[in-house]
Amino acid sequence: MGSMPNEPEAFAEQVAQLIRRMQPGTSIDMTSPREILVNGRRLDLENLIRMVAHEPERGTDIVEHFLDQLFSGETLEASELPFEIARHRIMPRIQPTSIFQHLSEDLVAHVPYVNDTVIVFVNDLPHMTVSLTTDQVEQWGVTIEEVDAVARDNLDGYAPELEFQVIESKEGGRAVIVAEQDGYDAARLLMGDLYRRLAPHLGPDFLVATPARDMFVAMSSGPDVFVDRLRNRVIEDHERLPYPITPELFLVTLDGVAGTMPLRVTEEDAFGDAA
Repeated sequence: MGSMPNEPEAFAEQVAQLIRRMQPGTSIDMTSPREILVNGRRLDLENLIRMVAHEPERGTDIVEHFLDQLFSGETLEASELPFEIARHRIMPRIQPTSIFQHLSEDLVAHVPYVNDTVIVFVNDLPHMTVSLTTDQVEQWGVTIEEVDAVARDNLDGYAPELEFQVIESKEGGRAVIVAEQDGYDAARLLMGDLYRRLAPHLGPDFLVATPARDMFVAMSSGPDVFVDRLRNRVIEDHERLPYPITPELFLVTLDGVAGTMPLRVTEEDAFGDAA
């Protein structure tokens, strides 16, 4: 038995060393303190870190068992499951488009979203999450739109007793916080009944911040001093938290979710057609 480092970067490096020892020749890329790429597939270390935190004295044993499952059984079985069985495990996550600086956009199953983000999909397994690839979707013979619809349905039923914490601000605004810490807090922006559940607390049009994967804060669209204060906090959280998504706010209306990023103005737009 042995312990694992507490610091995320050192933890990830130790996991990488164990993988190299257990699977010589494996391609490993360190993409962030809490995730690594193993043979081109993203390995989310968050659940593993939490498992080790419960029994730190058994840290190395826990990680080795986790990696045994990764290479010998659980992920292989998941990749071979037919869609009608695997569909119950598919969940969505919102990620920044910057992930494609490290991953091939053609290989990652995803759909475009707003605020320079995309929706990716994972197999939610008992001990880990494994990203879906475009090859797997093609093997199933389904469209990415079907995967998106299934993932959103699964998200709606993932935590049926989901509770929102409503906070009144001194400026007169309101905020609603989701803090399940299950890896899908930010993804709750995609819930089908989000508007119905939050509009009574926040008004007909409201804003949502998802600075990182485990952060979801909805807020009323005013007063301005309230929104500005929370916006500044969102920017700070985006810079300091693991799994950052976006510092931008999402606008939620009865018609759906829109981005709030300013449109990029081209030179032609700015100065008109010289001809």
